Amino acid sequence: MFVVATPPSTAAKPGLYADLLSQAKALFDGERDPTANSANLAALLFHAAPDLNWAGFYWLKDGGLVLGAFQGKPACVRIALGKGVCGTAAASARTVVVTDVHAFPGHIACDGASESEIVVPVMKRNRVLGVLDLDSPRLARFDAEDAKGLEAIVAAFVEATDFA
Repeated sequence: MFVVATPPSTAAKPGLYADLLSQAKALFDGERDPTANSANLAALLFHAAPDLNWAGFYWLKDGGLVLGAFQGKPACVRIALGKGVCGTAAASARTVVVTDVHAFPGHIACDGASESEIVVPVMKRNRVLGVLDLDSPRLARFDAEDAKGLEAIVAAFVEATDFA
């Protein structure tokens, strides 16, 4: 069962992410395909996490990031490493939390309604495969609790998925 959450307080976020992790693991159960698992995870996050206007993946290909499975408005297809929030997270292999995208140098605006963003690297054996990108129309939507929860979900996704 998938439940749409109400906007969480910081105190409520651990419970929200525990529920999302449980639901994600149920979606991955018995499925190892990266396209299927990334598509279902993007849909789960988009519909169950509050205050999102985009949720999806970019995959490392040919030295840059290429759009993968997502939910939301059409998005930028290619992002150079080190450019924008996604390229910065991929190049640094670290989660990047941006409370105000308009203050982020070099932010790439695919949807003008986005105000804040979080990008979590998808890594296997210390190698960046891509990133999970979430955008919100609300300023300061994301914080360290979101980073911790999403990093656990991404780790479960990687563990459940066969990558080439």
